[in-house]
Amino acid sequence: MTKAKEAQIKKSRNLNRDVTDLLMGGTSAMFASMFTNPIEVVKTRLQLQGELKARGKHAVFYKNVPHAIFVVGKNEGLGALQRGLTAMLGFQFFLNIFRLGSFRMAERRGILKDASGATSLLKGAGVAGVGGALGSIAGTPFYLVKTRLQAQAAKAIAVGHQHKGTSTSGALIEIFRNEGFKGLFRGVGPQIPRGMAGSASQILSFTYAKEWLRAHNWFTQYPLMLSFFGANLGGIVMTLCLNPFDVIATRLCNQPVDANNKGTLYKGMIDCGYKMIRYEGPRSLYKGLTANYIRLGPHTVILLMCWDKLKEIDDYLRS
Repeated sequence: MTKAKEAQIKKSRNLNRDVTDLLMGGTSAMFASMFTNPIEVVKTRLQLQGELKARGKHAVFYKNVPHAIFVVGKNEGLGALQRGLTAMLGFQFFLNIFRLGSFRMAERRGILKDASGATSLLKGAGVAGVGGALGSIAGTPFYLVKTRLQAQAAKAIAVGHQHKGTSTSGALIEIFRNEGFKGLFRGVGPQIPRGMAGSASQILSFTYAKEWLRAHNWFTQYPLMLSFFGANLGGIVMTLCLNPFDVIATRLCNQPVDANNKGTLYKGMIDCGYKMIRYEGPRSLYKGLTANYIRLGPHTVILLMCWDKLKEIDDYLRS
């Protein structure tokens, strides 16, 4: 076999493995989202409740996460807790083929290691951040639809603007028809720092937690437990870093638009953050924090444990 032929075969195998890495990231996220979408619905409602109104000056339909689940189920039926699931699966798939996929590709090539063989904070944050930003941009149309569908509620418990839409595909077509291609990327501004902060904090805290546990010889014989505790730490760190951008993204995606397809409440990410702090106080940036962690905690655990197992299976099949 000629060297050129060998190089071609090697290149084909590397490409095949890269594609597999991307798909493993997206598949892991979709699997996790099927279990955590009800909390995403509740989180969206909590983030929109009291929009641009001072504390005590608006109706409180949702007091906390358990109460919100009860209220939604009572007024709209249990099926409403899975509203926007298809759009959520689409968002998570596109987000994580870039986010987890690119991190795995860099990890496999040894790009993330420092001279001592440990994961480099700067390199890891850079790869995870760029992957998270690209994934967030790619998934923005689905996040937009997810937010609008999940905000739809019975009149008695409605918060935020109520967009019309019955399905993910129908909503995407309607947005494109009425707001153009640019309209599909409404809210992309905060999605970029949201993706960067969330991705870097989640993946790096997960990676460092597992390295720390291995260094102390904890759970080294139990890979699932190692992934479980590493993922729990990842969920905490990610929630604290992510929440402000998440609230702003939700507000921008759900706001009504005028005849020129411009938002009527906020001009952009900075204007949204400023108005929230001015009218609702700084704490408004952490609206839905508990719901976000209750979702991100299990989501991170299921996602990263699934991701770890898929990597193990892939390595086994290729060995």
